[in-house]
Amino acid sequence: MKQLKVTALAIMAVITVASCSKSDTAAVSQPQIQVGQPVSSASALSGSIKGTMLSGQVYSVTSDVTINAGDTLLIQKGVTINVKNASTFIVKGTMVSLGTKDAPVVITDPSRVKTSGSSTATSDSAYGGGWAGIYCDKTCPLLVLKWTHLDFAGAGIQTIPFTGPSVGDQYCIYFGNPNGNFILEDSWIYGTPDDAVRFYGGHVNIMRNTLEKCGGTGGDGFNAKGGTQGNMAYNLIIGGATNGTKSSNDGGIQPQCMIAMYNNTYVNGGHRNRGTYGARGGSIEVENNSRALVYNNLVVNCRFGVRIAGGNNVTAKVYLADTTGPHAGDAIAQTAYGYNFFYGDSVKLTNQFLPTNIAQAVVTIPQPNGIPNMATFLNASYKFGMQYDGTSLVAQNNPLFLNYPLPNANYQTQASVDAYNFHLQSGSPAIGKGYQSFTPIMNIPIDANFGSSGITGPGKDIGCYQADGTGNQH
Repeated sequence: MKQLKVTALAIMAVITVASCSKSDTAAVSQPQIQVGQPVSSASALSGSIKGTMLSGQVYSVTSDVTINAGDTLLIQKGVTINVKNASTFIVKGTMVSLGTKDAPVVITDPSRVKTSGSSTATSDSAYGGGWAGIYCDKTCPLLVLKWTHLDFAGAGIQTIPFTGPSVGDQYCIYFGNPNGNFILEDSWIYGTPDDAVRFYGGHVNIMRNTLEKCGGTGGDGFNAKGGTQGNMAYNLIIGGATNGTKSSNDGGIQPQCMIAMYNNTYVNGGHRNRGTYGARGGSIEVENNSRALVYNNLVVNCRFGVRIAGGNNVTAKVYLADTTGPHAGDAIAQTAYGYNFFYGDSVKLTNQFLPTNIAQAVVTIPQPNGIPNMATFLNASYKFGMQYDGTSLVAQNNPLFLNYPLPNANYQTQASVDAYNFHLQSGSPAIGKGYQSFTPIMNIPIDANFGSSGITGPGKDIGCYQADGTGNQH
């Protein structure tokens, strides 16, 4: 693996904090890292910012803030940032948020309150967009978000901050540097009107996150465009409007989009999408000349299973995925998928475990290693896109979540985790069924502060929670 170095900017900015020497029996706490000068919380922030937001402080942002090229904003654990007036974080330099499990960072619109239970696009303010989001320019070398709550983002931007985004874009995060590094780990995104994250390039590691209520009447969870390569793994995505994870090579940006999507859990996805039925997915989508690895994913009550898109339907704006190869030396030599687990509480859902040609052609091949075994169920007479009768699959192969009732009649409106627990019971049929003979994409720096905490390989269990306690930590 090619060794990637932490950005010189980050290294130069770090101020070493010396720890005091104590007796051998005294506990010595790990000092928090700091860059530049402390950012004062005494007054509201706007305009250019840099330096360190200090642990436990509460900050207020009242208009757009910009991290200029060459500057760094570091956020220590336990910081709360209240963002008002639909303000935007414009990142031309480096932004690093270092929350911890016990003291996460929170970035939120303080005027909004999370709600539980049934959720619809018209009744829940989570889909309205409060603050505008984090928008990263082509000059942003590094965005790191660890153990960070990003709540109620996606207010439409009113001024284009740099070339790329458009007025009205409603994402929580926009990343636009094909040569930059973007790490989102152990974090939460709650409530967006459109995509939670839109990538126009970058080396990415998107691991162990939880997405709730992302997309009003459309929008994906993680939507990777041309120029993006990396991993989306061990994420819990519940109640997304359309796809939970998607690769799509549109945008005209090099290199070709390649994403390893593995060990994710998708629950109740695709039901708020108001586009043409069958022209978009509900869990996983590979389209528009992108490549992907899609393994060990747990898909429960989602509108569609894994969609490997085909055809050239201009109305649907979805084009053929790249299934050519193998291409030796590429991050993903050839699109491959299998060992995925599907559960559905209605025949409309089970009829789409293997998506069919309703409004958009698909080239998904039934796999003999998934649950259920769709290759055996459909037999050798099956051809791409054929409709089939999935009645006998309804409510079969319950994955046995620790605390989430199945069958569940509320799958179209339950879009948040609430008090449920999506870990697997000891007797779950998903345990021990994972496929581990593939390698994630290794293209990002590994560093406790200015990189990934570590790229977790494929799990032996299907889904984001592993029986041995690894995987998603929420």
